[in-house]
Amino acid sequence: MTGDRRETPANARVAAAHLEGQVPAARFVDPVPYRVTRPLVDLLRAPGGPRERQMLLGEAFEVLEIHEGHAFGWAARDGFVGYVPAQALSDSAPDPTHIVAVPASHAYSAPDLKRPEVMGLSFGTRLRVVSASGAFFETAEGWFVPKPHLRPANAPFADPVTVAQLFFGAPYLWGGNAIWGIDCSGLVQAAWLASGRACPGDSDQQARSLGTALPPGTTPERGDLLFWAGHVALVVDPQVMIHANAHTMSVAYERIPEAIARIEGQGDGPVTAHRRDLGSA
Repeated sequence: MTGDRRETPANARVAAAHLEGQVPAARFVDPVPYRVTRPLVDLLRAPGGPRERQMLLGEAFEVLEIHEGHAFGWAARDGFVGYVPAQALSDSAPDPTHIVAVPASHAYSAPDLKRPEVMGLSFGTRLRVVSASGAFFETAEGWFVPKPHLRPANAPFADPVTVAQLFFGAPYLWGGNAIWGIDCSGLVQAAWLASGRACPGDSDQQARSLGTALPPGTTPERGDLLFWAGHVALVVDPQVMIHANAHTMSVAYERIPEAIARIEGQGDGPVTAHRRDLGSA
């Protein structure tokens, strides 16, 4: 038990069964698996409260209760606990087979690029493909998505940095997890998850769990993570990093020495950790 609300699936009414005897709750229950049915939905700290993170169409959410229009539980991708509007979830949505593997795509009502789009789809959206029609895959919902935009869900990318670079220019959004808006830890999580690596949602959690800590002064290598208090960036090469940042309000490249000096100069302190995924080296 950490006591961290983001990692503790319990409120005053209900808690996950595995927490019985560890936290107070009126009921202890096993979760029911649901999936997101909207292109994007906020994962909230409390019903009607601030956004903590976001979830994409097709992502799984483990529900402990539905109360006054909100589902309480955790995101299956990382265990992040919070509330999602119940209308954005379904307990009968099919298991995905593919992910959107380009920055963004569209779903169409027919296999025809001239048809009006049904909705926009961000990188990481999860879909179940049921058939193919020309240049399109058909999904379980009867939508059609361009074949080049999808990748089998069981075929991870080899390089997290390549994934992060797909988001270049995306606008910065606090708590964002989509091409329409993403923050520093959301970018790292998108990159790591798409590369078959487990990854928590917030930068402080990532600084505790991702990779192996390296001594100060270690030369950065591609794929390394640099952490500051409340911030994280991915190393592209020994001199350059990519990060979603409030300085440019976008996902941008920045030279590492200049970024270190700028961030410390604006009062946000020095680099607090340098970590490397040695298992993938």
